[in-house]
Amino acid sequence: MRISLRQTFITLTLTALVVACATSPLGRRQFVLISDGEVTQAGVASFKDMQKKLPQSKDARQVAYVNCVAAAIVDDIPRLQTKGTLRVPSSWEVSVFDSKDVNAFALPGGKIGVYTGLLKIAATQDQLAAVIGHEVSHVLAGHSAERYSETMASQVGSVLVQATTGVNGQLIDMATNAFILLPFSRTHETEADLLGLDLMAGAGFDPRQSIALWQNMARAGGSKPAEFMSSHPSDETRIRNLSERLNTAMPIYEQAKAAGRQPRCS
Repeated sequence: MRISLRQTFITLTLTALVVACATSPLGRRQFVLISDGEVTQAGVASFKDMQKKLPQSKDARQVAYVNCVAAAIVDDIPRLQTKGTLRVPSSWEVSVFDSKDVNAFALPGGKIGVYTGLLKIAATQDQLAAVIGHEVSHVLAGHSAERYSETMASQVGSVLVQATTGVNGQLIDMATNAFILLPFSRTHETEADLLGLDLMAGAGFDPRQSIALWQNMARAGGSKPAEFMSSHPSDETRIRNLSERLNTAMPIYEQAKAAGRQPRCS
């Protein structure tokens, strides 16, 4: 049976209306075509694969330090005030990878990875908390499911446009990447910055140190692409957004300190 382009478009539209009813923790409407269970399964599988391929730190004090910061962050999740839905894993697991890369990540299913190279840039527990809070926020906000859905929809859309207009598919893909997928990714990064700032503050870490972290990142970084061609905001944009958010985060931090939430990870 041959299905027309019109039928395909109608099917995709109806699917989007049925599934795309999620809301991020900061109140942004989300386009989601995949279940939390599916992304959790993929996240757990990816983490296990990384654990097999990448060497893990054998420095017990280093591992304990990262776990201390991560535990304080995830313990504060129930206190997080949001305008939307939190996708909270049932448990969390942390691996510290022995690598010079300045990187960290969190995957659906509650999997957190920190590269030892990051510890040279994130010089204090508060700065490391800013990174882990950011990465955990990607999971809480369901960004992986959203990115997958956006990519899947754009690929189908590219095929439809090419079939109906005859425009070169490669040009369509380039335009989609520059003007749809990358801006969405920058949206995710900014959202994770802001949500992560509230999260670290509620855990008792000084949110002002998030700005110091990105100043360190800016000094350590080499040449970078123009912001509109990047999946991440520029360091300057991040610092400005975080600075503006301090009016919200600092009262949360003061309340955490008054309640005795003052992590001492070293």
